[in-house]
Amino acid sequence: MRKATAPTALLTTAFYAFYDLHRPAYHAYAAARLPPEEASVAVTHLFNLVAGNWTTIVTDPSPSAWAWTRYVRAVARRTGHTTTPAEDADLLHHTLHLSIDKIATITGTEPATVTALLLGRHRRASRRHSASRHPAGRA
Repeated sequence: MRKATAPTALLTTAFYAFYDLHRPAYHAYAAARLPPEEASVAVTHLFNLVAGNWTTIVTDPSPSAWAWTRYVRAVARRTGHTTTPAEDADLLHHTLHLSIDKIATITGTEPATVTALLLGRHRRASRRHSASRHPAGRA
């Protein structure tokens, strides 16, 4: 007869799987916005928060969204600059070269949402660029 795995062991395994999946992208995001020591501190604090609330977080419809929301707030406090979801998606995709699926996974959103954020940001940038090249009344 096999011995049943204790629920705590499953939660521990699930937490480490979450950690292994998210930590590299979280660290890259922080490193792009903060000095190296601050980036490491931000990541450590986030995963301490996640570990301390793990049994509650896993009951959330999207543990990744729960963690990402708190993480970007913490990084914003450290930088003094709040970013938009579109800015974050742009940083993750164009600067850190993460795929749309990877961004969706770590932020707890749908790939279609990430795509829409990136396209909207691209359109706004194109309009600004076009407007600066063709001032009003001189098109």
